Amino acid sequence: MKCPFCGYHDSKVVDSRPSEDYVSIRRRRECLSCKKRFTTFEVMETLPIIVIKKDGSRQSFDRNKLLNSMLRACEKRTVSIDTLSKIADEIEQTLQNEMNREIPSNRIGELVMDKLKDVDEVSYVRFASVYRQFKDISTFMAELNKLLEEK
Repeated sequence: MKCPFCGYHDSKVVDSRPSEDYVSIRRRRECLSCKKRFTTFEVMETLPIIVIKKDGSRQSFDRNKLLNSMLRACEKRTVSIDTLSKIADEIEQTLQNEMNREIPSNRIGELVMDKLKDVDEVSYVRFASVYRQFKDISTFMAELNKLLEEK
């Protein structure tokens, strides 16, 4: 690691610990030449995820779009933003762990529904009604009956 003070190319790690959010590693380093200390952060490299939409178009995965869709489904419900943020993190991590860099949008929708079903059933049905594009009351009732059977 190049020293930001003198430009020397070698330093030693004095202290290492996880960051507050546990997403990166915070390292205190000391330059072997000038003895000044500086902090670096090590983060895991993530590869971009491409979402294949229903119409065949492709766009980059956007965690905020995922979170906003869940927020709409959970509107006026008792689901906290922290819970939804955790779900978004879990889904993003699941997608990162898969070997495929191109993910169909229906795969993401199914992951969201699986998570919402355990958190809030009303939010699950709201999300499913938009995601599965219920055309009439019978498809809506079929989804509700399926949910009741699983209980």
